[in-house]
Amino acid sequence: MSVQWVLLPVFVQVGLTFFLLLWTADARRNAPARGATGAAQIADQFEIPVLFYVLIAIALPLRRTDLVIVLLSWVFVVTRFAHAGIFVTSNNGRTRSLAWLAGALVLLAMWIYFALRLLLLI
Repeated sequence: MSVQWVLLPVFVQVGLTFFLLLWTADARRNAPARGATGAAQIADQFEIPVLFYVLIAIALPLRRTDLVIVLLSWVFVVTRFAHAGIFVTSNNGRTRSLAWLAGALVLLAMWIYFALRLLLLI
């Protein structure tokens, strides 16, 4: 799998984080309550996504990235967009929790798949 294909979802996730940083800065200037919501969302972008970044940072130089990792990466990033979108709009706790859980399960699947590929040398 090419480095570009593996890193593209990482760049999109980083883009989401920077977008939320800028959105939060603007929201803080115009509406302090919305700024607080954005700040919480920024903090969230430095929690579970860190495990995603670490996985790719380890898998790429070990050449353990393949189509499965890339597809799961995209699914993870989509769940992060859904979670962020829900958080900064309706902030429906149940829907937001489902988006978070979906992302966490996808990331868990990625780690299990990566570990099995690495440990079983497949």
